Amino acid sequence: MYYKLTNTLVAFTLLGLGGCSIAQTQNHEHVETTNSRTNFDVNAVYEQKQIAHNAQIQNEYDSSKQFIPGKHHKTLANYVEQMALDLVDTLESENDEDTPNINIAVTTLVDLDASLNNSNQLGNQISETLIHQLQKFGYSVVDFKTTDTIDVNSRGDFAFSRDIAKLSEDQMASHVLAGTLIYRHNGVIVNTRVINVKTKQIAASSRKLIPLYVLDKEDIYLSSN
Repeated sequence: MYYKLTNTLVAFTLLGLGGCSIAQTQNHEHVETTNSRTNFDVNAVYEQKQIAHNAQIQNEYDSSKQFIPGKHHKTLANYVEQMALDLVDTLESENDEDTPNINIAVTTLVDLDASLNNSNQLGNQISETLIHQLQKFGYSVVDFKTTDTIDVNSRGDFAFSRDIAKLSEDQMASHVLAGTLIYRHNGVIVNTRVINVKTKQIAASSRKLIPLYVLDKEDIYLSSN
């Protein structure tokens, strides 16, 4: 009798231990499965966020998309003033004992094409504004389009001319300011430089992008004259 009870207790004990082992194994497998699923979900979320972040950066720096502010107070004169400042910064070192007086003749900015002989309203307007800016910064500017006499006729009284026969042949300028216009989808790149007439060396230069929305605001035509 005692022997049977002992065997029965041993059997129940073994069954209990086996059940605990199976339960622990199942719990361990469940934990591993849960952790694996959690790691997978975290990686998937991270990848999705990374893709979205990269797409946002691409959109921000996509050169084909033009930034157009809803409201702005920028004018063409603001950009031309920055060009003049760039030129003046370099010209200050040029204005030494060898060249005590810098007289600058400002020419019309031209399209950067094969002929370098085409311009438009923008090229002429930048040149006119540069004359004012350089004068304001204390530099002597030569207006070579001024005739020796005033032409008086029924249309008005005129002091300017592009007829070379009416202009002075004397070399009045020590330097010439010239420049080119390069057209892009988001604006116009303006390159200007001041050139020493005698040596043909560049005394100063500047490069500025004028956004298209600034030109549109001022109704500036970009077609050639």
